Amino acid sequence: MEGKPLLTSKQKTAVVCGVPTQVVCTAFSSHILVVVTQLGKMGTLVSLEPSSVTGDIGKPVLTTKVLLGKDEPLVHVFAKNLVAFVSQEAGNRAVLLALAVKDKSMEAVKGLKEVIQTCQVW
Repeated sequence: MEGKPLLTSKQKTAVVCGVPTQVVCTAFSSHILVVVTQLGKMGTLVSLEPSSVTGDIGKPVLTTKVLLGKDEPLVHVFAKNLVAFVSQEAGNRAVLLALAVKDKSMEAVKGLKEVIQTCQVW
């Protein structure tokens, strides 16, 4: 019985801002899992859930919640900047982000977003 695989997953290795980086994207029925690591581990796990505000016809607001790891304001900002486009392009699906990076500059965010885009599974 051949058909569509249960999970769709892609991975990419690239050098971002001089640091070797691995990205893995996996599509589940209700979530997209994005793993971004420069340290060889999953690191901080952040949930990004879209929530529509009643009466607002704009884009849904992404609510971030750290599920595992350091719950710092920079983690929330970094996560939203890094994977908000994934949720939007995937039809406002929730995103789980596993993040272990050395460089958290805006230049790094731009480079990481490009690598994530090449692993598109949504």
